[in-house]
Amino acid sequence: MINSKQVFSSGPMGNHEFWMRKALKLAEKGRGWTSPNPVVGAVLVKDETEISSGYHKKYGEPHAEVIAISNAGEKAQGATLYVNLEPCCIHGKTPPCTEAIIKAGIKKVIIGTIDPNPMVNGKGIETLREHGIEVLTGVLEEECRKINRGFFKYITTGLPWITLKLALTVDGFIADVSGNSKWISSRVSRNYVKRRRQNFDSIMVGIGTVMKDNPKLLPLEKSGYIPYRIVIDELLNIPINHNLVSDEYRNRTIIITCNTKKAEKIKHLTNRGVRVLQSASTEFGWVDIKAALKDLAEIGITSIFCEGGSQIAGSLIDKQLIDELEIFYSPKIIGKGINAFSGFYKTIEHPINIKWNHIEQSDEDIHLIGELSSCSPD
Repeated sequence: MINSKQVFSSGPMGNHEFWMRKALKLAEKGRGWTSPNPVVGAVLVKDETEISSGYHKKYGEPHAEVIAISNAGEKAQGATLYVNLEPCCIHGKTPPCTEAIIKAGIKKVIIGTIDPNPMVNGKGIETLREHGIEVLTGVLEEECRKINRGFFKYITTGLPWITLKLALTVDGFIADVSGNSKWISSRVSRNYVKRRRQNFDSIMVGIGTVMKDNPKLLPLEKSGYIPYRIVIDELLNIPINHNLVSDEYRNRTIIITCNTKKAEKIKHLTNRGVRVLQSASTEFGWVDIKAALKDLAEIGITSIFCEGGSQIAGSLIDKQLIDELEIFYSPKIIGKGINAFSGFYKTIEHPINIKWNHIEQSDEDIHLIGELSSCSPD
């Protein structure tokens, strides 16, 4: 059995962590474009000098290892390959990377973490070793897993990674009694959120947020990958002139509904390039959020940055579907308003507990990132 926790010293090749960090940096260039595949970077090193590198640029295109080998040519013979994820050993849209590595005459492969895909999961490593290639695993494993946390969640559960983001007043409201939330958080925090969006396959909100704010849900930098914009809209009430279904990025919008009666509206939206997904509903007529997430995973969405509102936030928390909670606390008190979560309740004896992993000042706001450490029902 492959031991993914095995970490090796740098040895004569220099610092393994240095080259693995370079592979990770390269991998990030493919963020969004490769889904549902992982982001992967590869660096070829010989005599402690980089001879070539590559990254997986787009789903269906050559993988990072193949690109690095192609760029190196004959220099790949006898080199060491650094790659953040175990090389694949299966025929998919592209040939197996192990085949290219063996053919190139690479003598050593340094791997960040093992591929969780059952079709690979250590088999790539075994194939390389069977052909006399030295393989080391577990270099910067935590970072290598984190960079592909959406892929890992998708492969192991069939669901996308969910980060829930909320901007709250000190007294815990996401908007005042009129529904106005502009602006609770500072400009610095809002620009951070716009940059953060580009780290995910998609952005998700409920129809209430759309009706109230008419958002665009775009990243700060629009020249690169544009995440899908997902709207949970049970009754398909989204106005056809709203930004998400009428702007130049409308082909990046997905409406999830359980309404089957508005055939003309569905046709109109579809003709515009908007994708309408029919999903299962609960006994109360709400979109079944877990079923919807499975539907999204099936079309290749492995990570979601959810920006509310309270109904969808409450549903995700209550059904234990959140992987990460990100909160901006603003130094404002309004006394009464719209709660961050709705649709469920817990008791002090059996609360939903949060473990904070990151706390910092964001201009005038406090920025926290954490995970649900327990979510046991009453």
